[in-house]
Amino acid sequence: MQTAAIVMAAGAGTRMKSKKPKVAHEVLGKPMVQWVLDAASDAGAERLVAVVGHEREQVIPLVEDRAEIVVQPERLGTANAVDVCRDVLADFDGSVLVLSGDCPLITPDTLRRLVSERERTGAAAVVLTMKLPDPTGYGRIVRDADGALERIVEQKDGTPEELAIDECNSGFYCFDAKRLFWALQNVGCDNAQGEFYLTDVIELCAKKGFGAIGVATNDPDECRGANSRAQLAEATKIAQRRINAQHMANGVSMMDPDQVWIEPGVEIARDVVLYPQVFLSGATKIGEDSVIGPNTRLADTVVGERSRVDETVAIEAVIDNDVDCGPRAYLRPGAHLCDGSKAGTHVEIKKSTVGKGSKVPHLSYIGDTTIGEGVNIGAGSITCNYDGKHKHPTTIGDRAFIGSDTMMVAPVSIGAGSIIGAASCITRDVEPDALALTRPEQVQIAGWAKKKREELGID
Repeated sequence: MQTAAIVMAAGAGTRMKSKKPKVAHEVLGKPMVQWVLDAASDAGAERLVAVVGHEREQVIPLVEDRAEIVVQPERLGTANAVDVCRDVLADFDGSVLVLSGDCPLITPDTLRRLVSERERTGAAAVVLTMKLPDPTGYGRIVRDADGALERIVEQKDGTPEELAIDECNSGFYCFDAKRLFWALQNVGCDNAQGEFYLTDVIELCAKKGFGAIGVATNDPDECRGANSRAQLAEATKIAQRRINAQHMANGVSMMDPDQVWIEPGVEIARDVVLYPQVFLSGATKIGEDSVIGPNTRLADTVVGERSRVDETVAIEAVIDNDVDCGPRAYLRPGAHLCDGSKAGTHVEIKKSTVGKGSKVPHLSYIGDTTIGEGVNIGAGSITCNYDGKHKHPTTIGDRAFIGSDTMMVAPVSIGAGSIIGAASCITRDVEPDALALTRPEQVQIAGWAKKKREELGID
């Protein structure tokens, strides 16, 4: 039997106090609605439908590459949000998951349980329930004398007896598609909100004898919605701990997991050590036995094996094996540190290759440059690659030695084995194995400093 998933992403989220729609807010770098879509897809849903409304021009780009888009013109309630999918799913015959786009912690395993229970029992409706010490704000699960699910009552519509119930509606459902759209035609809006509640479908199915059951979650945190900035932070912390626990189970060491932030999709090999204040995002990959941090942010960066990356910001960079990077290095897009190379303290590298065994130890800027193997770049050296309009390349051959405080004015090529004297400004190509320097002759005037102090009246 096929499974479809409707992800409700039309809400405004006024408590976020934001110009962004609620579901576009990110948890560990990924919009909340994408977490829910991923969970549904991983649970086996062959069709994904996203219901959009408020600020939909911001939501659609987040979902359009994987979900069918349905617009809810007016926010008339959760039942209406599902009913607008009627035409899209008119020919669908199977299980339909209905999911909240602002609940990023839901897991594929739980969604599979909902689908499995509906198909096993043949029930028209299955709702994921949870027990909370403080159920305020949640719909309550009302059962009959035999314990069968009877209906769900919303907080604003409940009697004192009903509001004393601690079993709550999580907002996650699985329906038989045909029964769902039959019931939606019979949902009214006679309630405190004047809205069409999806929860009324449960009562309709139960009364008709179509079957409505509750499945308790193993972890109420899965059902957390993020309706405010504080709740977003709480969801992010839970996601952080889940991800870190999985990496540690796979052989990654963290000195303080609460100070390591890893986005979903990051790949880390075993025996990697992550120090505090490490941020790993995007398509970052880290090879075995590498040590990352402290105070390091890697975005879409590949790190090889046995490398040390300390106090570094790297964006769309490649760090090969046995590399020493940092502290306080900045690798911009296109930076490539080859095997055994070094980028040291206060070094910035952009769109450049540092060859095998080459070193840029400290206080240097390297841009649009190809550095060969075994090259040493002296402290304070820079490639002057920008003329105010265009960027120009610099090439440094194998085993060249660049003296400290050297300016290399691109476009320029420095030959293999050459030596550049310290404090030089190189504006023309240098032949292989040559010595090049532009240092002016030192001039010394005896007693000048003493005479100057006397003129100024300085002791």
